[in-house]
Amino acid sequence: MAAAEPESAPLTLESLPTDPLLLILSFLDYRDLINCCYVSRRLSQLSSHDPLWRRHCKKYWLISEEEKTQKNQCWKSLFIDTYSDVGRYIDHYAAIKKAWDDLKRYLEPRCPRMVLSLKEGAREEDLDAVEAQIGCKLPDDYRCSYRIHNGQKLVVPGLLGSMALSNHYRSEDLLDVDTAAGGFQQRQGLKYCLPLTFCIHTGLSQYIAVEAAEGRNKNEVFYQCPDQMARNPAAIDMFIIGATFTDWFTSYVSSVVSGGFPIIRDQIFRYVHDPECVATTGDITVSVSTSFLPELSSVHPPHYFFTYRIRIEMSKDALPEKACQLDSRYWRITNAKGDVEEVQGPGVVGEFPIISPGRVYEYTSCTTFSTTSGYMEGYYTFHFLYFKDKIFNVAIPRFHMACPTFRVSIARLGYLQAGLAVTPSLQAIK
Repeated sequence: MAAAEPESAPLTLESLPTDPLLLILSFLDYRDLINCCYVSRRLSQLSSHDPLWRRHCKKYWLISEEEKTQKNQCWKSLFIDTYSDVGRYIDHYAAIKKAWDDLKRYLEPRCPRMVLSLKEGAREEDLDAVEAQIGCKLPDDYRCSYRIHNGQKLVVPGLLGSMALSNHYRSEDLLDVDTAAGGFQQRQGLKYCLPLTFCIHTGLSQYIAVEAAEGRNKNEVFYQCPDQMARNPAAIDMFIIGATFTDWFTSYVSSVVSGGFPIIRDQIFRYVHDPECVATTGDITVSVSTSFLPELSSVHPPHYFFTYRIRIEMSKDALPEKACQLDSRYWRITNAKGDVEEVQGPGVVGEFPIISPGRVYEYTSCTTFSTTSGYMEGYYTFHFLYFKDKIFNVAIPRFHMACPTFRVSIARLGYLQAGLAVTPSLQAIK
């Protein structure tokens, strides 16, 4: 009779090798890693293995190796200390912090005064006090951003971009939380809206709706647009520019740090350039960027104001005899209904620029539409400086302009339902 084989010892957590267990724990989120501390003494010991917390410090708090060295702490204690300070924002912190870091890194060599205008972060008790003052809860992502930087000093240029025309200038500062609280709105038309920015030249602000009211969604960011034809001052339409604070702030930062918005004289100008909006005729290249100006626009009556910036450049490899001067311009302007207007005139903005090899000429102008969108295209007529009787046309690429999504005020909707007014659409329109 064969001898019975000895029974193998039961498999337990205590008997499992350390390395496979650490590998399994490395895939867990911080919440599960903490819960492991309550399962057994062995898992509690293993879950405190410091390298496991390195990934979580980097993922949630963006703590670098250099910062760890400077603070002379282990990864786990860094995670716990940071969590005890800003843990309520863990779902927002990395995205907001990255946006701030990217923005400052990009602006420091280009707009140093703007970076110096940023204030230190607000304290939790400061934000709690503002909530008590306005009687509403602030969005967590808004609070998170203000823990990092409490807005900026009211200076020019503003962090949220500038716009300049011959007789119009806008530069928006990011408000600190106390100043914003002072501008919190309780009146009809802007009820429960908190200003995010302010321009001292135009009085323009971007607002965030901290509560859902008057047809607005909670946390929506917008420019106000008073209905100029309504007798009721509560009739305020809105150009929507963000679904949440995070959406609004990170998308703006992305446009800045990607070079999408040009830096001109230490200011961020909010022109948008379509990379395909470029036309080359011979040695001359024309490119266009555009911007919508909400402060000069209205939904009712329909009046949508746009500015455009045109860059005319001659290749540096062009022959010297290709130097030329702009004589006139021709525009073909088409609105969303297909209505066409043609404009022809001497020079551009009262000037007759000379273009030579390697030289760039830029100018800004503006147009308005009675529709929410439209486009322009055309050409410039030049003559050669060395052969004045020779003229030629240079193509201007077609460039499109469209206002942001907007929503009409519920006050006006009430008029419409009562048959007291007429408007093309009752819905949010793009």
